Amino acid sequence: MNRLTAIIIDDEHYARLNLHTLLKNYCPEIDVVGKTGSLLEAKKLIYDLKPEVVFLDISMPKLNGFEFLESLTEKDFKIVFVTAYKEYGIQAVKVNAVDYLLKPVSIKELQQTVKKLIELKSRR
Repeated sequence: MNRLTAIIIDDEHYARLNLHTLLKNYCPEIDVVGKTGSLLEAKKLIYDLKPEVVFLDISMPKLNGFEFLESLTEKDFKIVFVTAYKEYGIQAVKVNAVDYLLKPVSIKELQQTVKKLIELKSRR
């Protein structure tokens, strides 16, 4: 089975916990190697752990998810936005996000996203 390493970045503790639980229970192809609510710590996790996928919230304190991505010098990972806001979909496409999941996250949509991520990995 193809597996992917991932980190979860969301300023809401329960949102991080919920997504991690959904991935663990319904998406065995994903290994969550880190999670954080701090963008400073997120940067360190990305550089240290080199995840293949970043599940990223958009509405965060100080910088939003898009500004955070702009602040990174290397982006050698796939992005999946997980947000409560519908209105950023076009912006997400412009930064090449693999998917855009709305909270509360649907198990079926999450599984479809993971399937898409696995297909992208196997094409590489």
